[in-house]
Amino acid sequence: MSTLFLAVGLVLVVEGLAYALAPSFIRRMAEQLPKMGDDQLRIFGVAALAIGVGSVYLAQLL
Repeated sequence: MSTLFLAVGLVLVVEGLAYALAPSFIRRMAEQLPKMGDDQLRIFGVAALAIGVGSVYLAQLL
């Protein structure tokens, strides 16, 4: 259970950093989302998922 809380906390840290360091970039990205097609969003989602799974796997090896 503590690993789950750690993972959620790390996600919030990364999200918070993005909003704190680049709020105008986040706003522009949010404006672009409705213009993107479903296929393009799925590709980004799968890529993020793969990077996340790879990161967790590498963290478990270390």
